[in-house]
Amino acid sequence: MKRVYLSLVAGIVTLCLAAVTGVAVAADIHSQPPANFKKVSTLVKLPEYLPGLGVLYVDPSTLPVGPFLGYDKKGHLVNVTYMVPLKDLDAHKNFEDVGSKLGDLKINHTDFSYNPGHPGVEEPHYHIIQWLITKQQQDADLK
Repeated sequence: MKRVYLSLVAGIVTLCLAAVTGVAVAADIHSQPPANFKKVSTLVKLPEYLPGLGVLYVDPSTLPVGPFLGYDKKGHLVNVTYMVPLKDLDAHKNFEDVGSKLGDLKINHTDFSYNPGHPGVEEPHYHIIQWLITKQQQDADLK
């Protein structure tokens, strides 16, 4: 009985927090993207699994920059990617607060690489990939 009561109280607190903050409280981001994130392969012509990045999810309202959440084949969050167009860098555009809604993620290392364009972000841009796993895990797990 006490366990049911505590579960009910926790549920009510969660709903109140969501109502007050206007933010949906989602499952742990490490194992499931937030509800407003969509699988990138359903939005643009890309494969579901991208070798080197994983299965990508993005909130469509944040395109083209993201953040894009990359999950490995076991469903674990392994990276957060931003796709920043060259024109925005050339214009000295600031990107403040882009990942603030992701919570506290422990970054292992960051890659910064040029991309000439691909479906979804056709213009030249840079991928800024913040890895939550080691380089060795990245090379082994995301082939």
